[in-house]
Amino acid sequence: MRWIKQFFDHITLLQAVLFAGLLGLAPFTPEPHIWEKLKMLAAGTLVRTVDWFDLVMHGLPWFVLAVKLAQWVKTGQTGKSGRGA
Repeated sequence: MRWIKQFFDHITLLQAVLFAGLLGLAPFTPEPHIWEKLKMLAAGTLVRTVDWFDLVMHGLPWFVLAVKLAQWVKTGQTGKSGRGA
């Protein structure tokens, strides 16, 4: 499990924010896929494989951002340089 920590240590908080903002919200119109898929999940209509794939792919950047924010809160470090933001 050490490789997971090393993976997240190589991502900066800024990179995680950009990743979530660009890929996590794409496409921007008519509404972000992540929002559409979360609404489908809540309504119980998320049944097709491609919809689950979309949820995972557009949710992954938000998961990475959450991990980086948790790391920042816990240690004050956001990535490569070892210094806080």
